[in-house]
Amino acid sequence: MIRFLTTRVLIEHIAGFTIKYLQKYFMLQQPLRTTFDLGDGREVAIETGRLARQADGSVTVSVGKAVLLATVVANREPKEGQSFFPLTVDYQEKFASAGRIPGSFFKREGRLSDYEVLISRLIDRALRPLFPDDYFCEVQVLVTLISSDPEILPDALACLAASAALAVSDVPIKEILSEVRVARINGAFKINPTRTELETADMDFIVAATEKNLMMVEGESQECSEADLVAALAIAHDAIRIQIKAQQELRDLKGVTTKREYTLPAINEAVKERVYAFASDKVYEIAKSKSAKHDRTDQFKALEEELLAKLVEESTEELPFTDVEKRLAKKYYHDVQYDVVRDMVLNDRIRLDGRQLDEIRPLDMEVDVLPSPHGSALFTRGETQSITTVTLGTGLDELLIETAASSKYSKFILHYNFPPFSTGEVKMMRGPGRREVGHGALAMRSLKQMMPADSEFGYTVRVVSDILESNGSSSMATVCAGSLALMDAGVPLPKHVAGIAMGLITKGDKFSILSDILGDEDHLGDMDFKVTGTREGICGVQMDIKVDGLSMEVMTQALEQAKAGRLHILEHMYKAIPEAREEVKPHAPRVVKMFIDKEFIGAVIGPGGKVIQEIQRETGATINIEEVNNMGEISIFGVEKSSVAKAEDWIKGIVSVPVVGDVYDATVKSVVAFGAFVEFLPGKQGLVHISEVSWKRLETLEGLVKEGDSMKVKLIGTDPKSGKFKLSRKALIPKPERKPEPGDEAASQQ
Repeated sequence: MIRFLTTRVLIEHIAGFTIKYLQKYFMLQQPLRTTFDLGDGREVAIETGRLARQADGSVTVSVGKAVLLATVVANREPKEGQSFFPLTVDYQEKFASAGRIPGSFFKREGRLSDYEVLISRLIDRALRPLFPDDYFCEVQVLVTLISSDPEILPDALACLAASAALAVSDVPIKEILSEVRVARINGAFKINPTRTELETADMDFIVAATEKNLMMVEGESQECSEADLVAALAIAHDAIRIQIKAQQELRDLKGVTTKREYTLPAINEAVKERVYAFASDKVYEIAKSKSAKHDRTDQFKALEEELLAKLVEESTEELPFTDVEKRLAKKYYHDVQYDVVRDMVLNDRIRLDGRQLDEIRPLDMEVDVLPSPHGSALFTRGETQSITTVTLGTGLDELLIETAASSKYSKFILHYNFPPFSTGEVKMMRGPGRREVGHGALAMRSLKQMMPADSEFGYTVRVVSDILESNGSSSMATVCAGSLALMDAGVPLPKHVAGIAMGLITKGDKFSILSDILGDEDHLGDMDFKVTGTREGICGVQMDIKVDGLSMEVMTQALEQAKAGRLHILEHMYKAIPEAREEVKPHAPRVVKMFIDKEFIGAVIGPGGKVIQEIQRETGATINIEEVNNMGEISIFGVEKSSVAKAEDWIKGIVSVPVVGDVYDATVKSVVAFGAFVEFLPGKQGLVHISEVSWKRLETLEGLVKEGDSMKVKLIGTDPKSGKFKLSRKALIPKPERKPEPGDEAASQQ
């Protein structure tokens, strides 16, 4: 009986375990799903539990045919001695998602493109403030476009996917956020418009926010007002709250109620107290001394060394000073700088360089500073300096921008370079990093708003900003220098575009907004808010928040203060060069754009490209021809104005229709027994019959006309059978009067 009961209990136990295991297994096979509406009937679905189940968190976000997979994995323990939060965010598009094979030699996806880097930055900058300040475990967030929809823009959805993956994981975050694109189309705001709809938008911003506060803003506009931007942000925030609710529902469905415990960084209150007691007043004296960047850095470094030496000197068995204490002392010393500088700004209204909170650093700017580039400018603001050049090229120089869903060409290119000497450092010179790509993109979007249409300015334009000195706002210096250099190059910008970086210091209910921030104010502050625009409105925005969000009140005040600073800078820019030069510089190439009937495209190109190659060879010009809007669009590019004019006349001759009665300057191509063949228009020849050369009767043209001679001819008709042109030189020569013969006079007397 006892044996039977034991066996029975064992069987029931095994059965129960099996059922629980099977339930768990099959639950994983059954995805959990929530949905929400974008407001126009398009449904967005967030799903977890089916793909990438070994990640700490994974979701798919689907809308239309677009599907994004987001995963998050975090180490359980931080690396020994880790003193910062190591977050890695990568966004990648699989070409297979759009049914395409990569064009690279290896036929596989390689390093992230600039487009993917920019989306990675959008996600990273939104997520980073969500993690606890004392969390130092390595976290990797990967977002992949696995199915593409040509009308769905994946950038804003990527951050939603990343946030949702964190929400359904046990990785510690303070709260959930989301991200949307808000665009104004035909006067009305729309959330996450389609790619086609976005083409007609005059405002385009991507906004990230939590339930209560804004976290990140980035985008461009065609001179919108500050009030319009605030209105757009409010609409975006309402849409974000709906997306946050959907993530919370998915988290609840999965049963995530707590986040994992993690190892807190070491704390030594005794060392902290000694560091603060020794350094606080001395840091304050250095901070308020109005010293230059490197002088201030040297003073802070010397004070740190003095502090460490004192702590070593005072160490005892009861108060040891090992490597661990030394590392903590350096951290606490940085905390002292953080607290002292922030309190100085909040309480004393004093900045590191002595400026008022809304004061702009001294400005100096000059155009045409380099002799060879087609346009150049040197812009200096305080200890930040950019030398920017403009190069004018042809349609063959256009930049190919390729994504999984589309391939397009851009005639406006901007590159931002940040060499190590700009900050007085020694570093390896590698390719552009994510920061350089992001800063260049912001400047490019801002200046693009004032660039002329392709039909008005046929050049491909490349702007290159090299930062020579940096102490904050180097991207905004690029915008200002770029605007000056473009006008210097003769690019017909209707208005200047300037940029300014705003900062924020907060503590409790107190806050201070700083105009034209220094590098240290960016490092020690709570916000980096860049605003670009003209006198009339905003062209670009990029805002990063280091604290838990930004209220609309602070945002509104920051925008108004930024406007005042922007107008101040613009006044100086207009003094440097008030308008774009009327023409490109003498050493700049010339571009002429022509439009012809598409039926003549073949005639200009010629069989196998024979004609267009001959024109380029004979004139030295570069010619690009393509069909656009049912017309032939021709761009003629040449280093010398004369070569462009010659090519233009040649093409005009090819496409022109000869009119009987018109007079032409012709060149003799060959002489035959019955006349001379002449070219009277480029590519068009006709016959001047021997009888049409002179009023005199000629037996031969030998000695009168030879190959290469020039003559004026008149088109007198065409051969009805062959269509060949009949030309006459005689028709342009006055008919001589007939001289009377001797017999004529005698006859008249009779």
